[in-house]
Order: sequence, then structure tokens, then C-alpha cells
Amino acid sequence: MQSRSKEKREKEEVQTISSIDHDGNVRSLGNRTRTRNIQPREKKKVRVGGVTLLSHVAAFYPCGPQCRQTAADPHDQRPGFRNEHPTDDFVRQQEMASTERGFCVKGDENIQSMLVGTLMRKIKSRNWKKQRYFKLQDDIMTIWYKSKKAGKAHSTFSVSDVEVVREGHQSEVLLSIADVFPANRCFTVVFRGRRGNLDLVAESAEEAQSWIKGLRKLIENLENMGEREKLDQWIGDWFKKADKNKDGRMNFKEVRDLLRMMNVDMNEHHAHRLFTMADKSQTGALEGDEFVLFYKMLTQREDILKIFQEFSSDGQKLSQTDLEEFLREEQLEGGDIHHRAQELIECYEPSDTAKLLKAMTFDGFLMYLGSAEGSIFSPQCRGIFQDMSQPLCHYFISSSHNTYLMEDQLRGQSSVEGYIRALNRGCRCVEVDCWDGANGEPIVYHGHTFTSKILFKDVVNALGKYAFKVSEYPVILSIENHCSVDQQRVMAQHLKHILGDKLLKGMLDSRAPVGLPTPEELKGKILLKAKKIGGLEESFNGTVEDSLTGEVSEEDEVAEIDEDNLYRESIRRRVKRSKQRLSKELSDCVVYCKSVHFRSFKHARIHSKFYEVASFTESKARKHLREAGAEFVHHNSRQLTRVYPTGFRTDSSNFNPQEMWNAGCQIGDYN
Repeated sequence: MQSRSKEKREKEEVQTISSIDHDGNVRSLGNRTRTRNIQPREKKKVRVGGVTLLSHVAAFYPCGPQCRQTAADPHDQRPGFRNEHPTDDFVRQQEMASTERGFCVKGDENIQSMLVGTLMRKIKSRNWKKQRYFKLQDDIMTIWYKSKKAGKAHSTFSVSDVEVVREGHQSEVLLSIADVFPANRCFTVVFRGRRGNLDLVAESAEEAQSWIKGLRKLIENLENMGEREKLDQWIGDWFKKADKNKDGRMNFKEVRDLLRMMNVDMNEHHAHRLFTMADKSQTGALEGDEFVLFYKMLTQREDILKIFQEFSSDGQKLSQTDLEEFLREEQLEGGDIHHRAQELIECYEPSDTAKLLKAMTFDGFLMYLGSAEGSIFSPQCRGIFQDMSQPLCHYFISSSHNTYLMEDQLRGQSSVEGYIRALNRGCRCVEVDCWDGANGEPIVYHGHTFTSKILFKDVVNALGKYAFKVSEYPVILSIENHCSVDQQRVMAQHLKHILGDKLLKGMLDSRAPVGLPTPEELKGKILLKAKKIGGLEESFNGTVEDSLTGEVSEEDEVAEIDEDNLYRESIRRRVKRSKQRLSKELSDCVVYCKSVHFRSFKHARIHSKFYEVASFTESKARKHLREAGAEFVHHNSRQLTRVYPTGFRTDSSNFNPQEMWNAGCQIGDYN
């Protein structure tokens, strides 16, 4: 390819576009004329899929919202090394990949046991324990199970949907039957997303271990797949999800449901046109190979094709020299570019013919850009690379609102699992709403609603066990306290007894309080955010009263109804302002995160302390942003601020956090 001029120029060229299939046969796709604008390009890194989501390992840098895909309208043939019947080739590769996976695990005795099948108990509660027959399917990726009773429907799930397998009594359900079934026979299958856990009890410890080790082996095998295998598996999983009646075919209604599940933005007319084009058998339904063709048309990327053709010398492939130029000019990669280009061709190019010619087809180019190596996110930034020695208020903190709720805010299930999942995903601030419970034990639930209740001590146990499995940086336990003084003392006892040295009970190194400590200094510590009697200064100087209780202003989190939506003050719920009695034992557990009522920025400027934390509903926070944005930013530079969803989000939806982050609000609580 001729070198590009740095001056702007236009070049019109007539090309004979040809394609070489996997057998090395050349076939012409005809002539075409194209116009290219050749001009200096802004230095940037190509990315695929719109918004790139960034998540910091320490979880002090939460992710942004998910992006939507837009399907292209496929008219042009894409250049590259391709077969006359790409779907046949794709399906053949899927079958080969499945066979290779089978060979990979064939010698594993645990997998062999899973292929034979096992009778286990599926547990939903202490009173719901049903026997089910579980079996790994021949594709080595699907688990099938059904009731012993004849005629009962069966269920399946894909190994790719499994996040982790927990061994023993490591779920709320299995803990409830710990006195019935020993831990060595129990395990929990945790799924990705919001799907509920699958709690199982095997007939013996040996069978439990066989499934635990086998499932972990399959998950590891999936993680080690090549890009092509991952794509094949991904397509197959979506087909199974869309095939509602399980007949191996997919009608147009199922296709529409599939597009919604895939978050693809497409009008129905265009979707139907693609469906008709893919329906080669003209049966009104797509079979496996037709679905692959539909997927290829659905995901055709004209923007990436444009980049590919811009760097391609002949419009049909990237020679190694072309790829080197792309890596150097567009990806801004340095070092041994020649060796790097060879590695990428070898890793991502699906055509053996192209590999022999040291070239990359468009399919290979797409696979490279869609891989981790093609991501805009720098691999060097996957670990902790930021300065973690600044005051705590200088960091965004991944936070959870009403962490105990698994579903909606009014009737949803409360579960310890909410805390386990949040902490395992890197969340560093979790919330509990505490109320008086039976037998002197505090409970956690969404007060004055129909949500179920769990014990406070079970939440603390989960916190102690999972707080630092993913990150060693501090965890904030935000307590909304509605308990009597007696049950507050029980709360303090549970916190101290269960968390032990993990609970921060005093100022670091007994230093005089002058500012918030750093995440680095707080590693491995759990901080309590709650109301407190007095302040740090009194604690440091020893001037706090010795009485066992104290009074503080009570500020219940009550949903504020937006004036723009409803009738002004006449129907607005008021914030209760009364006195609440606190136990000194619980108050003393609060060190650097004292919950306070916010009056105004002027009052905060004069009177607030660095360890005080104010909470705002999203609507109140937006009001402050509009009316005093600069003051809000200045306030957040000195102390922590928490923003939580309005009470109207009963479906557990969330606000857009970006505007809050822009003002420096560190703790954005999300459902």
C-alpha cells in the first residue's frame, strides 16, 4: 500500500474486488469505484461496541451505564477469505469446537460422572426440598435436569451463565438446613446477573465433590477458550434462550424477543427483512445454520469495514504490512510491531489460507477488535495503578442501596445473598436497614413494606467472610438505625464479636483528628457509617460522657417527591425530625463516617467536620447542583457525600450517576 500523504487529497480508484475462500479458491465479487478522503487523522485507539465500560479493581471507580447496539443494514459483501456458504462453515467450526472441548475434558473422571447423571436434591427453603436428576449434555456446555416424575418438564442452563460454584453452606438457603444436611454434601451454583442461585444437596460427599470439581473445570475450560470458540458458544447460548418452545427452530416472534434480550435497537420492519433473508428454507423459522447467517447480517459493522478498507492495500485483506501500519498509526502501539502483527494474525485469523499468506481477513480483524487485546482499556490499568494515598473523600466509591433486596423495593425478597454478590463484584459500601426483631435479635428489611426479613447477625457474618475477597481496600457499612437502645447494644456486640479486628473501632495510630485517612491506610478495615454521640474531638480528648445512651436528631430517609411531578407542598412527605436514643456501644463503633443532617452549604462551610457524611435523595442532589454547583463541588472536596435513589424507584431502577460524579459525590448508592 502506498504511504499516505499528510496533506488532504482525494483519490478515486477502480478496484476488482475478489475473495479467497478457505480452500484457496479465488472468486470475483465484481468491480466497484470508491472515493477515499486521505488526510491527517487524529491519533486515537479504535474500539468496538460504543461506550467502553471501565471498572477499577479497588472498586473505588464504579462503572457507567450499559450501551446499546445498533444493527447495520447489510447490502455489501464484506471482503476477506470466505466460503461460498459461510453458515455451513460456521456450523462446521461450531461442531469441531464442541468436539475439541469434549476431547479436552474426556479424560476427566468428574466430567464423565456428570455425563452419566446424578440424582440430587434441589433446595429452595427449609420446607422445599425436591429430588431432581441432573445431567451434563454431550455438548459439554449444557446442564439438563428434571423431576423424577414422568411427564414433568425439564430445565437447562449453560455453563457460560455460571459465575461461581460455592462449596458447603455458603448460601442463606443452605445455612437454614445446616442441621439436616452436612456441608460436604452441599454446594451452590451462582449465576451471572439477577438469576437466583441453585442450591443443591448430593447423596454423598463424593458425588458433591464430583459436581463441584467438574463444574469448576468446565468454567475454567470456558475461560480458556479462543475468541472463535467463545463467539460460537455465545451464539449458541442466545439461540437456546430465544427458542422458547425448544423445537430447534426460531420464529419471528422469538427473534423479536431475542433482539430485546440482546439490547439491540432495531425497527421491526428491518428485523423482519433480515429474518426473511436468513430463512433460506422458506419455512418461516430459522434453524441453527440460518440463525448464524441472521447473526452475521445483524452484527455487520460498516464503521469497522470502512477502517478495514482504508488500511487494506487491495480492499479484501490486511497484509502483514497493512496490519503493522494500522497498529502503528491507529492503535498507537510501539515496540516490535512486526512481531506483534504476526502474533495477532496467528491468534485471531480464522482462515488457514490467510495465515499462510500472513494476512488478516475482515472476520479476523473483527475478532481482534472485539477481544481484550483490541479494547480501548489499557491492559496496564487492570490492576491498581492509581495513587491510593489520598484522603478517602478524593475517591469514587462503588456503593449499593438497600443491598439486602434481591428484587423490588416493596415486596421483594431480602437475602444475605445480596451482600455476598455485591462484595464479590467489588462493591465497597453496603447498606442495612435495622429494626427491632423477635427474641432480642435485630432484623434487616425495608421498613413499612412487605419485603421479607433477615437477621442482622447473618448480614455481619457475610460481611466478615466476603468483605475482602475481591479487594483489600476498606468497606463502609452504612446503617439506617431504627432499633431500640437494647437491640442497638446487640448490634454492637455482633459487630465486635464477628468482625473482630476488621472493624475500625478508633482513630488510626491515635492521631489527633485533622482529616480523613487514605484507602491505603484503611486496607482490611470495615468502617461503620451511622449516627454518633458527639464527635471525634471529644473521643480523642476523652470528654465524651460516660452515660450508656445519648440523643441525636433523627433524620429518616423518606422519599422526597419531586415538585415537577406532583402537586407541590400539599402532597410532599415531610422528613421526620425527632430525637433518637443511641447506645454508646454502637456509637463508639462509628469513627470516620458520622451520619449528619445537611442544612446548607453555608452552615457546612462553617460548622461541618471532615468525618461527617450527609445523604441526599437524587432529586435533592440535582437541586443543589442547579442552585449551588460550585459550592457542592467544594463541599465534596472536604468530606464524603452519599446520594441514593428516590423512593419512587420501587422497581429498583437507578439514576444516571454521571451528573453526581461530575460534582464529586463519592457514594452513589445504586439498587
